[in-house]
Amino acid sequence: MLEHHFPPPPLSIAEDEFLEEGEMIVIVDDIPDIVELLREFLDQQGLASVTASSAVTLRQQLDAHKVALVLLDIGLPDADGMELLPELKQRDPDLAVIMLTAVTDLQTALACLRYGADDYLAKPVHFTDLLATLRRVLEKRRLSIRNRQYQRQIEQANYRIRLAHKLAMKMNTAYLSMTELDEILLAILVGITADEGLGFNRAFLALFDEAGTVLEGRLAIGPGSREDGSRIWQDLREQELGLQDLFARIQRNETAVDGEVNRIVRALRVEANDEEHLLIRAVRQRQSILVEGGQANCAVQLDLIGLLQEDTFVVVPLYSSTRALGVIIADHFVNQRPIDQEQIRALESFASQASLAIEHCRLYVDMQRKIEELEATTQELEKNKNLLVDAERYAALGQMAAQLAHSIRNPITAIGGTARLLARKIDNREWLQFLAMMAGEAEKIEKILEDLFSFVEQDKPVLEQTHLFPLIHKSLRLHFGALKEHGIKQVLLLPATDPLVEVDPRLIQQALVHLIRNSVEAMPQGGELLIEVELEQGLVRIILHDSGHGLGGGHTGHATDPFYTTKMVGTGMGLTLVKRIVEDHGGSLALENRKEGGVRATVTLPRVVEE
Repeated sequence: MLEHHFPPPPLSIAEDEFLEEGEMIVIVDDIPDIVELLREFLDQQGLASVTASSAVTLRQQLDAHKVALVLLDIGLPDADGMELLPELKQRDPDLAVIMLTAVTDLQTALACLRYGADDYLAKPVHFTDLLATLRRVLEKRRLSIRNRQYQRQIEQANYRIRLAHKLAMKMNTAYLSMTELDEILLAILVGITADEGLGFNRAFLALFDEAGTVLEGRLAIGPGSREDGSRIWQDLREQELGLQDLFARIQRNETAVDGEVNRIVRALRVEANDEEHLLIRAVRQRQSILVEGGQANCAVQLDLIGLLQEDTFVVVPLYSSTRALGVIIADHFVNQRPIDQEQIRALESFASQASLAIEHCRLYVDMQRKIEELEATTQELEKNKNLLVDAERYAALGQMAAQLAHSIRNPITAIGGTARLLARKIDNREWLQFLAMMAGEAEKIEKILEDLFSFVEQDKPVLEQTHLFPLIHKSLRLHFGALKEHGIKQVLLLPATDPLVEVDPRLIQQALVHLIRNSVEAMPQGGELLIEVELEQGLVRIILHDSGHGLGGGHTGHATDPFYTTKMVGTGMGLTLVKRIVEDHGGSLALENRKEGGVRATVTLPRVVEE
């Protein structure tokens, strides 16, 4: 809810407040002696005045000065003072008029009041009566003006409350897409600059980028020049467009955004670590900063003043409970009015609505991104389930082969060797027949074991030119569940260019799956998996860093040997397979323990040089 800090209109006004700075009284009479006496009296009372002897000179004085009250004689040489009343009131409704006449006729007095005069004095005028009448009329005029000002403030506050309510309802009833966010932000800027809103001439919005490292200009509204501002306001008055009409225009995409102010806002860019910059200071301290004449309670950058082409403006921060979001900058570029605390407080209310919209949108976008990641992961799992089955098959067969190797190979070798040895020492034909059968069956079993060992022999790769990054992303998605389950943070450092490689996509992805799986298994209590890609002339390196337990004993040279493993479960066939796949593509695999813990695996592949 918006707070209102304007006081109620006072019941009376001090005499020194009857006239504002520059306002004066016009004495209109064709008798010079009376004019001079009245002028001297007004000067003694501290009331500035000028004189006129006719209707023509009265109009000239009204054009030349800021007139608050006219002492008007009914009988002028070129006009009837009573007939001038409608013209004067039409010219300035706030202009006070006291009629002076030598005719003490009640009907004349009533006619003057009916035509718009504020009071009526008969000649000769007594100074005591004149002073009392002046005070009464000027006080009434000032109270009327202030009452209208307070009424306007109440109406503006009502519009702001309705706007805040409308924006809050929109944010509460619908999730925000980026399009909806732009619409809401534009509505907020319109509310800041509309005459029925806060009445600022221009408003600029700057937001931090997604990483929070740079404050960048996003959107602005207002005239590009003072001449444009006068023309735009005149058009709005002629079309009688109110705040609600402007909002309706936004929803119909009919709001014209000036190119000059948006050129300014797009040029606005400040590094978030520039703690001395005015905009960064405002958002870090979560306090509004008023700049007047280029001065504030902190350093004001000259390039910011030069960019805005204005040295008086207010900066209001945008922030949520957890992070800084950006700033709103508002000024009176056209009319050069001062910025008061009431406007700043109202602007802070608008800024809070903008902060809610921005944070709501970012949360929604994050949620959408996660949903898309989950959907992509599900699709990837469905499409590549055979790849995972193959990986599990290699693991299962490798484990079985290793168990057979350790459990069967040595006894079978001993049996076969013993049978052959006995055959050389025995002459009995019947026994020799049995021994030969034993040796032959032992050889068959040894051959079966060799076939089991060769299960990981790789087919020849079917090469095709493809980009590397999609293969990395797909391989990571296949481990999405395991990464989340173990609390492993994944970091991707990819260059701007997605390199083109000539590979068998299925086999390279299979190799990456094995490497990522090894890293995940090495971090059962969580950690960080960093995958980065380095490009060189004709080469591309895929580097995987994990923060796991590393290769036991530092035996990195044996890590790709068949059946070499430091795990309690498993056979070590995975890295052998990876090495074979990479080498079949003309590349290499290197493994090393990191000093800070974990393993660094580097896959080097030939790169297709794109013309």
